Amino acid sequence: MPRPIIATIHPEAVRHNLERVRQAVPDAKLWSVVKANAYGHGIENVFEGLRATDGFAMLDLEEAQRLRALGWRGPILLLEGVFEPRDLELCSRLSLWHAVHCDEQIDWLAAHKTQAGHRIFLKMNSGMNRLGFTPERFRAAYARLNALPQVDEISFMTHFSDADVDHGMDHQLQVFHETTLDLPGERSISNSAATLRYGTEGNVRCDWVRPGIVLYGSSPDFPTHDIAHWDLQPTMTLSSRIIATQDLKAGDCVGYGSRFKAEAPLRLGVVACGYADGYPRVCPTGTPVLVDGVRTRTLGRVSMDMMAVDLSPVPKARLGSEVTLWGRASNGAVLPIDEVAAAAGTLGYELMCHVTPRVPKVIEGSGK
Repeated sequence: MPRPIIATIHPEAVRHNLERVRQAVPDAKLWSVVKANAYGHGIENVFEGLRATDGFAMLDLEEAQRLRALGWRGPILLLEGVFEPRDLELCSRLSLWHAVHCDEQIDWLAAHKTQAGHRIFLKMNSGMNRLGFTPERFRAAYARLNALPQVDEISFMTHFSDADVDHGMDHQLQVFHETTLDLPGERSISNSAATLRYGTEGNVRCDWVRPGIVLYGSSPDFPTHDIAHWDLQPTMTLSSRIIATQDLKAGDCVGYGSRFKAEAPLRLGVVACGYADGYPRVCPTGTPVLVDGVRTRTLGRVSMDMMAVDLSPVPKARLGSEVTLWGRASNGAVLPIDEVAAAAGTLGYELMCHVTPRVPKVIEGSGK
């Protein structure tokens, strides 16, 4: 039989989370962000759950082609725009909308031969200092684009750096609104955190929101709020099985570096999961895990292919017992990915994206 680790994708949870965003901003259109292969889930695996979206947003032309091959005929937005002039040919052929964030991209558009005008999202650097025109140069960039026959319609976007904290967006909002005040066009400013925390407030309302991590069952402002607070459901369950047990005496150590030392007799389980599967090696003793749906903890260092868990809270656990590394156990118990990420000193985004190719992905209810 194959090694008993598996990543299960839950399309109904994806659908639920999309609807949850819709409820938060009923007057806005939704870009479902599926960059990084749908945050590690697989675009094909989440497509049905996201069919009710208004558009898809990503970075790669290859991902845009996959969406068109799945039958999606609605809007697709390239969040970083094109990377070289010839990319514009594919944008024309696939009817892709794309961000413009630098002068070179405008130059490429000016030299591009096309029958149909391009739909552009002009990006402002309102304080994130990654991509976009500064407020001082934004209107000049708009004027250049607006004069091009290759451009059909111009919308405006920016990206918040601190939407997950109180008043973290105030300065960026002010700059964005003051700069674009009298310019015609749709606006897209809210990411996951801004959408759930402030989506209906007057100065945050926009034509398009860009939910990403919330679609995949991770809280955008953890630990301030968890997924239960936002009524989100896990969309990926990483699960495995107990493949061995050991009975420790007081003083016995566990794993490389002997990082865990038993203070009293203890029974542990060895799990078929390690950092070669994408589980963080830096997770310390005490990282939460579910065994047969019961919360317990990891013990010692995570190895390449195995890890140890404390079976004290689960006395009936045995060889073959279910282990939920994150997500939903068979008995319905939930271990949010955010808790595991916090133990590793990172975010749920990273854990989702780091599940390695050797872990099979299956779609719940599909038989695949």
